[in-house]
Amino acid sequence: MKPRTAFPAIAVTAVCVVLAPLTGCGSDTAGRKPSPSGGGTSASGVPRAPTESRAPVSGKGAKDPDDINGDGFTDLVVPVSVGDDPDDPGGDQRVAVVYGSAKGLDPATRTVYGRQNLGLPASPQSQAGADSVTEEALVTADLDGDGFPDFVNSVAGEDATDDTSGGQITASRTVPYVTWGGPAGPGTKSGTKSGAKSEATEVRLPQSVTKLGVQSVVRGDFDGDGHHDLAALAYNQSSLVLLYGPFTRAGAPTRTDTGLPWQEGDLVADDIDPSGTPRATSLLLHGLSDGEQAGNILYSARRGTPLAGKGKELRLGNAHAFGDFDGDGQRDVAIGDDRSRNDEPGSDTEAPEVNGSLAVYPGSGDAPVTHRLPEVPKKVSTYYGPGGFAAADPDGDGRDGVLVATYEGATLIDGDRRTAVLRQGPAKADGKKTPAKWRHARPAGAADFDGDGKDELVLNWASGTVFGLYGENPTHWWITDGTTSRDRASFATTGFGAETS
Repeated sequence: MKPRTAFPAIAVTAVCVVLAPLTGCGSDTAGRKPSPSGGGTSASGVPRAPTESRAPVSGKGAKDPDDINGDGFTDLVVPVSVGDDPDDPGGDQRVAVVYGSAKGLDPATRTVYGRQNLGLPASPQSQAGADSVTEEALVTADLDGDGFPDFVNSVAGEDATDDTSGGQITASRTVPYVTWGGPAGPGTKSGTKSGAKSEATEVRLPQSVTKLGVQSVVRGDFDGDGHHDLAALAYNQSSLVLLYGPFTRAGAPTRTDTGLPWQEGDLVADDIDPSGTPRATSLLLHGLSDGEQAGNILYSARRGTPLAGKGKELRLGNAHAFGDFDGDGQRDVAIGDDRSRNDEPGSDTEAPEVNGSLAVYPGSGDAPVTHRLPEVPKKVSTYYGPGGFAAADPDGDGRDGVLVATYEGATLIDGDRRTAVLRQGPAKADGKKTPAKWRHARPAGAADFDGDGKDELVLNWASGTVFGLYGENPTHWWITDGTTSRDRASFATTGFGAETS
């Protein structure tokens, strides 16, 4: 799930609680509407695979990095498992684009991509199927500025050795490849009617990092010039790498910057404005975590100025979201406790100022505002927490709320208001009983798929153990009507596997 702020795939075991009286809770079937696609919801309230499949329209181009066909509506990228067992690490994985419209997401209008469709080279390091491509490794951004988002996938090649940073490091050389977008979708040669595919282009990296490549690739507009950029961490531990757009079709950025320091961890970037209005996007470096809540460094962006400086140290927390949470028109960042814990003796708690809270750091520079998160039920015994945060504005008032994963689904914290958003999978799946604690759907993000100025919330679910423990490999999706118990669409990806573009 890529639109707006997406949750990391680490969520977990769960069972529930909310802090204050909450609204918007529904039963398995309350208010469910079938999607406009011929897919929709079964009598038990569980999404099912669409019965129809049709190609998307070809748009004229847009500025939204998540509008894959350029028709003016945000689309949703979802992972697809091929085969009977979504938890099989050796199984084929695909990514599917479900397209938005004036009526919202239409699950019948979709395209499924594998490695060959995207023109990607084979990875000798991959444990999955030969045609696999994963949603976690995919970044969408319009790198060449033609109005159609490109697919950026990191591919691990042969092992290489680098001693640039003083110590010898051996790792699989990992490089981003770009599958260029167009009216007929990424990978289709421009001007052809046959649907012929083109090979992906290797991104040209600074000389200092070419031996081993980069990891944790994210998109943004880090100088606010309206061109989409990429950021990544050097595998040789030499620096944080900034690649500023526009890029040429040979994969070369306009300029590169390796002046920011390297730190072990992952990058999280603010969202590019889907309207196309230039907005400088800040960058967060989240420290390495072994379950415990880790530190964060914020590199604040300003329009017309490249990212620079030492960055600002923020509180500990493994959950993050960028948004305008106070409605003042400036971008803020929320950092908080995702409830994961280290399982080593004596390390299963966090400091009081970290435990069960989130802090919003205003873009104005004012002091952070702390909010309490829903309490953990006493009957829950796990070292894993419920998951991360996402920004969402379901009422369209211009002020984002923080969509928080809980032990029963999700809660939207919008100022002093708290609203539960709950969906459930079936009590029995694949011939086996689903444990009650694993039936709840998890929040995956939010976006405005119908262009009405209000965000829909995205929740997902799967019956497998990996999803129950970590939130990985979802197969069932709900696109909510705001925070109500109604759905704008719902679908299962179990019927997508055999389809490729």
